[in-house]
Amino acid sequence: MSHGFRNHERCACGSSLSQYGAASARSFVLAGTKRVYERSRPFGIRHIALDLTLELDTKSITAVAELDLVRVDGTATEVSLDAVGFVIEHVSLAPLGSGVSGKKADKSPSFRRADHVYDGETLTVSIAPGVSSARLRVAYKATPRRGLYFLAPDEHVPNRPRQVWSQFQDEDARFVFPCHDKPHVKQTTELRVKAPPGFYVLSNGHLTSSQKDQNAGIFHWKMTEPHPSYLVTLVAGEFAVLTDRVDDVPLTYLVPKGREEDGRRTFARTAEMVRQFGQLTGVPFPWNKYAQVVVSDFIFGGMENTTATTMYEHILLDERAALDITSDDLIAHELAHQWFGDLVTCRDWSHAWLNEGFATFMEHVDREHRLGRDEYEYGVLGDMESYVGEAHGRYRRPIVCQDYDAPIDIFDRHLYEKGACVLHLLRRELGDGTFWRGVNRYLTRHAKDVVDTRDLQRAMEEVSGRSLERFFEQWVLRPGHPELDVKIEHDAGALVVTVKQTQDRTVPAAAHAGELPVPLFALTLELDVAVGSEVRREVRQITEAAHTFVIRTAERPRYVVVDPELRVLGTVKLEAPADLLRAQLAHATTARARMLAARALGRFDDRPTTQALVAALANDDEAWEVRAEVATVLGELRTDAAYAALAASVGVAHSKIRRAVVSAIGRFKSPKAAEVLKKLALRDASYLVEAEAARALGATRQSSAFDTLVDVLDRPSWADVIRAGAIDGLASLRDERAIPHVVARTRYGVSVRGRRAAVLALPKLASDRRTRETLEELLETSDPYLRVDVVRALVDLGDAKSRGALLRQLDRDLDGRVRRRIREAVRDLGGLGRKETERLREELEAVRTEHQEMKARIAKLEELVKPVKQATTEAPAVKPARPAGGA
Repeated sequence: MSHGFRNHERCACGSSLSQYGAASARSFVLAGTKRVYERSRPFGIRHIALDLTLELDTKSITAVAELDLVRVDGTATEVSLDAVGFVIEHVSLAPLGSGVSGKKADKSPSFRRADHVYDGETLTVSIAPGVSSARLRVAYKATPRRGLYFLAPDEHVPNRPRQVWSQFQDEDARFVFPCHDKPHVKQTTELRVKAPPGFYVLSNGHLTSSQKDQNAGIFHWKMTEPHPSYLVTLVAGEFAVLTDRVDDVPLTYLVPKGREEDGRRTFARTAEMVRQFGQLTGVPFPWNKYAQVVVSDFIFGGMENTTATTMYEHILLDERAALDITSDDLIAHELAHQWFGDLVTCRDWSHAWLNEGFATFMEHVDREHRLGRDEYEYGVLGDMESYVGEAHGRYRRPIVCQDYDAPIDIFDRHLYEKGACVLHLLRRELGDGTFWRGVNRYLTRHAKDVVDTRDLQRAMEEVSGRSLERFFEQWVLRPGHPELDVKIEHDAGALVVTVKQTQDRTVPAAAHAGELPVPLFALTLELDVAVGSEVRREVRQITEAAHTFVIRTAERPRYVVVDPELRVLGTVKLEAPADLLRAQLAHATTARARMLAARALGRFDDRPTTQALVAALANDDEAWEVRAEVATVLGELRTDAAYAALAASVGVAHSKIRRAVVSAIGRFKSPKAAEVLKKLALRDASYLVEAEAARALGATRQSSAFDTLVDVLDRPSWADVIRAGAIDGLASLRDERAIPHVVARTRYGVSVRGRRAAVLALPKLASDRRTRETLEELLETSDPYLRVDVVRALVDLGDAKSRGALLRQLDRDLDGRVRRRIREAVRDLGGLGRKETERLREELEAVRTEHQEMKARIAKLEELVKPVKQATTEAPAVKPARPAGGA
């Protein structure tokens, strides 16, 4: 279910992990992983002041950092700071106070050379025992390998702007300035930056430099509220500056020059969101300003630096993109972090769901405010399915997890999507009023401080008077989720409901010292039973592996909706009579209930069911989510009637429904399906529909599709979605003529999204040595997203010979996302490989197609035979003649 849900990357969460399919989920914890504990802090850091000069030609900085330190441990004799790759010129220290209580710090302290040791990663400075506070000055130069990125045009990308931007999450500030690079240390900051004249420099807090200095490229920013090092920001470049305001909070949007109109279009709802989030949480926007700056080649979708969020270029929407794409989800996500993550910060990365889960949840809250309950539930359900895909196909882990090699390892679908779903469940459990009072208590009690999961639990318990220990234990501190088989039957005035928990109840062995049983989930299962004109809510508690309960009804129910409030964080496999499901599709009161009915009807292919699905698809009054799901189900049926309904709907006005329709038509391996899709691939009002039509066209496996896909391969579009769709289509087509076209799109100079699609397509088109070597060469590309996809492609290729190249890249790669994927790949390449898995999947798909075609032919024969049977049944009986001469 992906029609129109989320089109943007976010924070540190990488590309879709649901594509990492496997026979079964593996352990999250890899060999050699050690548990991570919070670091000691013998000295606190109150303030960091940086004086930086940007050297664009050498991609370097010349800097002086001053840190105000305060003693915590009375016996400590040294402070250790994270500082990677510096050329240190001098280190000096000025005592600001002794053990005498109440002594004020000197305004002009006297610096003296400080004894220190620097090993290239950690700067350790000696401090005399009697010094209670001190100012540390470090003069240094650096060419950061991470944390600070310098952009410039070149012969392959002549339009790339000259820019400098930082990205410090999770622990990359250490490459730019000395600090305690963990989220549990907060300090005030200031940056004085010297950039080329004509550049604008953005940082946290408020701007204090004069206009004369700014004209000379000197910008001085001060952040007077404490925040962690990962939320410090620096962006320098030439931008158009758009201004707005909400109440007393100034808003600015910095966009590339010439994209001002797109910037206004994209950020139009920011002020509304700021006010809405303040009202919901009861905490007005907590900072002095809010800026959003759009940069090129950003390595995340967005980053919520305090008071100044950085966004990637694809957030900007041109007029055509805005027809069916929104950037509101990404804007809401990063804005929500100003409360959840910036104002109140996770104490340790293991509790980072308090940042990312809340930000993802607030995306859905904003969608509900803007578009209503159906859109809210559709988004939550989409996140649930995204998490389940990772849990089934990659690994299962608790949301709170201390077993990782790099913090970014846990910035995954468990942290974001499952975290958001847990907050949705908590909202349903407590009710809106109590839930938001709990959020307010959590934010106000811990403002400008650090928190762990127990702090949220206690706030919610205090406002509700309820124990939530079991809730947090089973949803946050334990791995996995419930998988329910629900069977509904009606007989003799009774509705019989059988519920079984079928989930795997073991943790993969590497996650603990051995396999441990996972307790069953305690669930509240709700059912809406429609009898006559009334719908009554039935509530049952599920705590055992199997439950059967009986509901007395005076007559056969019209329909039964399972889990109408979306309170099961997991999967529900429903088995119910077709007539009940058809009535649910037609009459249930929420779009999600009707959508789930459509999905359950997919196992029936009788005429009444097909007619019900076709009617729902054609119903202009039906919610787009339901019609899109119906289209998907009809595509899976692959009958003549299903195709006719889909073909008749290719002109439907709603672009998200059109996307679902063209995707479904791609399930039909026929020339007529290809002809319909060619027209849409060549021309549609929507970028996304053209892209999906190209993708579906290849899925038809018709050789005539090749020329059309090549024709649209380099068509310009938002975020290069049409090129990606055409490449996906060529990969599905399995035509060897596509290989040179796809290889050409893996090269530097093609947009990153186009290159990523090409990389993932290669293993589907060829499996020879040349393909492996092409992919291995791409392991050294600069873009981390692309390197992740190269690793995925090598796993898909399934050639164990690539292990050597992967291990060499592991030794030198600094990106935690890439390192994690390489370690998984090296482990997985010891098995059959994904190429063999793909072959088996294709064989299964071919069998399914033949099965559907056989069923369709049988249905046709039955239709032909039916009139003959009826004539035979309805003909008058003929009295047999009496034998001649017989008695």
